[in-house]
Amino acid sequence: MAVHRVAVLTLDGVTPLDLAIPAQVFGARPETPYEVTLCALTDRVTTTVGFELVVDGGLDGLRKADTVIVPGFEPPRSPPQVVLDALAEAHDRRRRVVSICTGAFALAAAGVLDGLHATTHWRHIDDLEREYPAVQVDRDVLYVDEGEVLTSAGVCCGIDLCLHIVRRDLGAVVANRIARSLVAAPHRDGGQAQYVPAPVAVAGDNVLAETRAWALQRLDRPLSVTELARHARMSQRSFMRRFAEETGTTPLRWLVTARVGLARELLETTDLPIEQVARDCGLGTAANLRLHFRRTLNTTPTAYRRTFTRDVRTRDLAATG
Repeated sequence: MAVHRVAVLTLDGVTPLDLAIPAQVFGARPETPYEVTLCALTDRVTTTVGFELVVDGGLDGLRKADTVIVPGFEPPRSPPQVVLDALAEAHDRRRRVVSICTGAFALAAAGVLDGLHATTHWRHIDDLEREYPAVQVDRDVLYVDEGEVLTSAGVCCGIDLCLHIVRRDLGAVVANRIARSLVAAPHRDGGQAQYVPAPVAVAGDNVLAETRAWALQRLDRPLSVTELARHARMSQRSFMRRFAEETGTTPLRWLVTARVGLARELLETTDLPIEQVARDCGLGTAANLRLHFRRTLNTTPTAYRRTFTRDVRTRDLAATG
């Protein structure tokens, strides 16, 4: 596959975990085309926890990149003008521009987020909305996908966003393989075509993890809330409340997302007819599968399968290089 260059802008005051997430997700693997470079104004950058990073790449790396990622930094402020110009230039050249956590403030200051939906860390979301009124700030989401511009909420939400990008580029199979290697939670997709929000899960014990795992092994069968609650040994009312607390969504919406995810894997890895894929993932009919693909991915199952054959995937990534 042609190399896809990922430049990670390392600003002074960078959050180490925000920086490590894209470095890990887009690190070199035989099945991926990514090449990661850290870029900064100076060769030494101080992190939020005090230690310094040695950075080899300058801002020229942003100009050569296919994807530019801005990790979070503290305090959120407008970076130097030369950085803003480089970000705006990348956006003008239709390169993919991404922020993690408070990195959204740099994109907003560069004008990249004007007129778009975006998000950031919950502690700073009011500041983003107040300081950049041209940005349509989304609350209570893990990430926002506006096509060539993507933003994530706080810190670990960057994992969801980076895996979402891999899924867009290389398909569900590769993204899920990377998620398993990171021991990360399953990737969560949203349900709107213009941008893709995913609900924030509430922290707490995963009491229903066993029931969700049980359901994932039975996606080809009809599964009702009553049946799921019975497996969890809860009343339906308690089950619904606890499920929302743990996942940030409803059982039925979670099931649809899981079924679409299974359909994506089947389309990528098998030659099963569309009708069979629909039955095997529990969506019933080809028409219903097409409906959910259109709502969730703004495409059709046939087009999705064609996109993620190896020849087409290689050609598309080469075009972005």
